[in-house]
Amino acid sequence: MMNITNLQPVHVIGGGLAGSEAAWQLAQNGIPVVLHEMRPYRKTNAHVSDSLAELVCSNSFRSDDADFNAVGLLHQEMRCLGSLIMQAADANKVPAGGALAVDREAFSAAVQSAIEAEPLIEIQREEVDGPIPEEWNNVIIASGPLTSEPLAKTICGLTGKNALFFFDAIAPIVHKDSIDFDKAWFQSRYDKGSGSDYINCPLNNEQYETFIDALLDGKKTEFKEWENTPYFESCLPIEVMAERGRQTLAFGPMKPVGLTNPNNPTVKPRGIIQLRQDNAHGTLWNMVGFQTKLTYSEQVRVFRTIPGLENAEFARLGGLHRNTFLNSPKLLNETLALKSQPRIRFAGQITGCEGYVESTAVGLLAGRFVAAERLGGSPSLPPDTTSIGALCSHITGGADEKNFQPMNVNFGLFPPIDGPEALNQKGKRLKGKDRKQAMSNRARCDFNNWLDTQTLTL
Repeated sequence: MMNITNLQPVHVIGGGLAGSEAAWQLAQNGIPVVLHEMRPYRKTNAHVSDSLAELVCSNSFRSDDADFNAVGLLHQEMRCLGSLIMQAADANKVPAGGALAVDREAFSAAVQSAIEAEPLIEIQREEVDGPIPEEWNNVIIASGPLTSEPLAKTICGLTGKNALFFFDAIAPIVHKDSIDFDKAWFQSRYDKGSGSDYINCPLNNEQYETFIDALLDGKKTEFKEWENTPYFESCLPIEVMAERGRQTLAFGPMKPVGLTNPNNPTVKPRGIIQLRQDNAHGTLWNMVGFQTKLTYSEQVRVFRTIPGLENAEFARLGGLHRNTFLNSPKLLNETLALKSQPRIRFAGQITGCEGYVESTAVGLLAGRFVAAERLGGSPSLPPDTTSIGALCSHITGGADEKNFQPMNVNFGLFPPIDGPEALNQKGKRLKGKDRKQAMSNRARCDFNNWLDTQTLTL
């Protein structure tokens, strides 16, 4: 056994979801950590607090369904691996139908409290703005999509490549007591969860057309120096979706299916805006899918045309920011280490994964990989048939390096099912939910077999 009492600390740069998770995984295996977080010394354009693991955009960790959804399966796997982020999310969840959503302030406070109470983790509130010191023999860079310019230049120097960019957007949050419930009502789509986890605001044909016109004509925030930067397709601004066709929103975030307006049950709305609870007290609700680049004044004007939101008071308005990520399939090896300098690993959104859960999962793996090496072993890769394994495999080589773009975890990243398991009772290939269920069953079996071989502390 290696004597770990005199181990040099691992330096983790970035106190977001991925960095906090990586630091936690290291500490749980007896490895000392210095966690570097630049806030409040240096602010970003998107954060509103100095807390570790602040949720910048949505408060949702998306579906918690481990049978038919790859991110729900990822939740399950991370819980088995002792994820701090999942522990905090489960302890601070708010109603969200079949999704896992959290009180964002209580969630961040829980993560920070756990990190501060861990004796093996030292938090240094400072910016790492120069070359990575040579004496730091293990480093995890989890600086996220909002990496500061000095650190971004350091990363470019390490990789020899320019960073890649895309736009991400933030949705507004509304005070519940400013919503008119003579027009809005509580209901989950298809009555999932408790059946009443969302607030719904309906639009008839005329209101829908007027709203689309307002989105298209509204004044937007523009960044001309970034005009060639693409948007992330899974988080498009609401007005960009509207530009793709007047029916786009009615088949997207405003689809009216699975909902019945109790105030007018015989008439089907043309579109419905849903709001999801954002804090444990139920006083704040975010507009689902309504990330936007409208200017602040235009957001207030346009969104107050929505029935039920005529007098809406906004706790936070939407915004737009640029994300930074690496061409990971080209630059990183299978354990997330920089090929040119293996002492340096990357984790979180900067690796080109997208989403809170995915970013955390990559941080979890980076922490475990470094811990294994520091304890005298070799990193053990999770099978690519598992959700966490498929995600890691994709960003470290499974994706095409020539066309690499941020990716959420999904069953398309998993190896296809072959042989008899790929066929139903009639001998035809599994499709739809049957295929997803089979992939989840295979993932659980392979994950449990892999977990049984692990010697790291869980």
